[in-house]
Amino acid sequence: MKQLLGFFVYALLPLYCQAAESVRPPNFLLIFADDHGYGDVSTYRATDVRTPHIDGIAAEGMLLTTMRSNCTVCSPSRAALLTGRYADRVGVPGVIRTHAENSWGYLSPSVPTLADALRAAGYHTAIVGKWHLGLESPNTPNERGFDFFHGFLGDMMDSYTTHLRHGNNYMRRNAEVIEPEGHATDLFSDWAVDYLRLRSQQPDQPFFLYLAYNAPHFPIEPPADWLDRVKQRSPEMADKRARNVAFVEHLDDGIGRVLAALNETGMERDTLVVFSADNGGSLPHAQNNDPWRDGKQSHYDGGLRVPFMARWPGRIAAGSRSDYAGLVFDLFPTFLELAGVPLPDGLDAVSLVPVFRGGAIETQRDLYFVRREGGMAYGGKSYEALIRGDWKLLQNDPYSPLELYHLKDDPQEQNNLAGKSPRIMQEMSAALRAHIQRGGVVPWQRAE
Repeated sequence: MKQLLGFFVYALLPLYCQAAESVRPPNFLLIFADDHGYGDVSTYRATDVRTPHIDGIAAEGMLLTTMRSNCTVCSPSRAALLTGRYADRVGVPGVIRTHAENSWGYLSPSVPTLADALRAAGYHTAIVGKWHLGLESPNTPNERGFDFFHGFLGDMMDSYTTHLRHGNNYMRRNAEVIEPEGHATDLFSDWAVDYLRLRSQQPDQPFFLYLAYNAPHFPIEPPADWLDRVKQRSPEMADKRARNVAFVEHLDDGIGRVLAALNETGMERDTLVVFSADNGGSLPHAQNNDPWRDGKQSHYDGGLRVPFMARWPGRIAAGSRSDYAGLVFDLFPTFLELAGVPLPDGLDAVSLVPVFRGGAIETQRDLYFVRREGGMAYGGKSYEALIRGDWKLLQNDPYSPLELYHLKDDPQEQNNLAGKSPRIMQEMSAALRAHIQRGGVVPWQRAE
């Protein structure tokens, strides 16, 4: 009898543990940097920048080496991240800007966001920092699923200390116009700390905090004391590079303060922390995407490969590593699965939960990228890329021929095989056209 009882206890224990977990799903802290190059995180390779707090997320959790952003620029990556769909399928193939004549996207109001889904499941949802998905109703953060917004609506700041864009103030606390003083990176770090301390007073309600920094997007404006430290440490470093290094290290320090607050409030073990970025770094601003070719705006991997790491004490093995080739928007179904929320129909993203648990994702899929842009170089047209296994088909402007690379043999994308592999060209071109058609049915300008 005792043996039989013991058998039932042993058999039912996993179910009991799962039920216990379902009572209190994890918190989510997503830290999203802006134009942060793969080579500007010191955990990946020897570099001149020091990012101990970002590196610590990987050391205490999992480092993913082959993750890519959903686009080479800001708005489409953010739209994909928050919807789990390719950016042109939600109306954001290009950057949403403050001037309508140079704005190339409009977030579809009918598509639910990650914040919508988590809030419906009982989460408190918040965004601190950069929004960049609309300046007015119905596409403000509070109307797109976030209970709380403390940050910046616009595309970029003309200065990190004035916080203006084209002379306009887009700083908000929910719908209230605010005029905070200080460096934007410090403000966003402070506001995130304040939010975490507030949430620690409501331990029964899980939270989703989307901490979206402006940094290290240009203008490259590190505080003077941070720049002095870098120049004293490396007096031979070029001034432009030293400014970016200081800028990134200042950002890393702010992230460290946020992580410390998570620990101090006792919420560390209940919180999945993810760090990533919206696209690669800007080469004209001395950002580093090594070892990959090119940078921001480019479909070569320097524009797409981004740092990506996740920490969840006791759930993700410390010091683990994965080379799974995913996209940043895979966090959408990942968070929903961990929260116990059914996945909506129509997602393009794939959950990373098996990877986080030390397993593998066997299902193969194409990875699709699109960017629409104005000006003489792009003419308001789009250009695309597609990755299928080891093959990559791409354009870097709408007027150039398609290029084809075999990433396993040629990771730096130097040997264009477009004229040497006609069958692959034909198959991948057809697949790319199908993606373009899918996105083409979704309006990307607001109807008048």
